[in-house]
Amino acid sequence: MIVLKIPREHKALLVNKIQSYFVTERSEEIGELAAGNLLDFMVEQLGPIIYNQAIRDARTVVMQQMERVEEELHALEQPLELLKRN
Repeated sequence: MIVLKIPREHKALLVNKIQSYFVTERSEEIGELAAGNLLDFMVEQLGPIIYNQAIRDARTVVMQQMERVEEELHALEQPLELLKRN
């Protein structure tokens, strides 16, 4: 399993957003530790799902690009005219 490391400054921002969410949406205050634990849990649970979807999306884009390359290569092919023997 891939372990996602969130840079410290990003994690601090996300923890702050979680705290703000709880105040705004639930009228609850949670501390940094609780918000950080919630973030870690959500990343652990959602990370693989989001990662796998990103891989599927990337695969689709790469396959579309490969199809275009295939079309371009076919367009570059020279027609073959067989020489007639007398």
